[in-house]
Amino acid sequence: MNTPMTIAVASGKGGTGKTTVATSLAAFLARRGRRTQYVDCDVEEPNGHIFLKPDIADSRPVTVPVPRVDTDKCDGCGRCGRFCRFNAIVAVNRTVITFEQLCHSCGGCVRICPQGAIRESPLEIGRIESGTADGLQFIQGRLNIGSVRTPSLIRTLRQSLDAASVAILDAPPGTSCPVVACVRGVDYVLLVTEPTPFGLHDLKLAAAMVQQLRRPLAVIVNRSGLGDQRTHAWCREHGVEILAEIPDDRRIAEAYSRGRMLIDAVPEYEALFAQIAERLFA
Repeated sequence: MNTPMTIAVASGKGGTGKTTVATSLAAFLARRGRRTQYVDCDVEEPNGHIFLKPDIADSRPVTVPVPRVDTDKCDGCGRCGRFCRFNAIVAVNRTVITFEQLCHSCGGCVRICPQGAIRESPLEIGRIESGTADGLQFIQGRLNIGSVRTPSLIRTLRQSLDAASVAILDAPPGTSCPVVACVRGVDYVLLVTEPTPFGLHDLKLAAAMVQQLRRPLAVIVNRSGLGDQRTHAWCREHGVEILAEIPDDRRIAEAYSRGRMLIDAVPEYEALFAQIAERLFA
């Protein structure tokens, strides 16, 4: 029986094995008959496709509205600039200048302009590509080079989610606005970390972010056995469940370097992902 659920796989920093976990978990669920989507929300540098090798069937642009000023109508009153809290539009010497990459597309400047001199026009910020990979629905976003509208693309990407599917969201690394756009409102967050001082430091930041968003979370310790036990002690102290541990196994690193999924390269780890799935859907 399929249980619809949205699960974000996140990490406090890059390089912890987040995509290794997300791709194998999504593929495992699909192969066990669950209707599943893999959604690569790391739109600045998506790499889930390297491991899942999907057949891309559709690619569409994503646009956001940005202001355009009709200089024939504008009298340079400056009300638009005083309204915009992001300084995306300003009046200098009664000439209005816009900064597209600072704009948050709220439309306030259009509404407040007394001369009706401002209109909105679309700005392409990236693309959404979709297809299938061995029975798994695959979706990814690609941010245009030079664009800074990462959260906007992620929010649009999340509109592609199928309410009847399990959705595995491969989040951007870190704890900044793009991660919040990915994690906000999901059913569950898996934080992938490693048992090192740096890993624990960033795990604390990521856990605090998830708790601030009031989302349930659990931890997966990757490269278990590599460092020390401080990560485990912190999780016990703060009541954070460690859902699974992936050993520090050279075969996993070799598979990653060749663009192979963990559960394909080292089939014995299917049992670990079966354990994760069982605990997630219990």
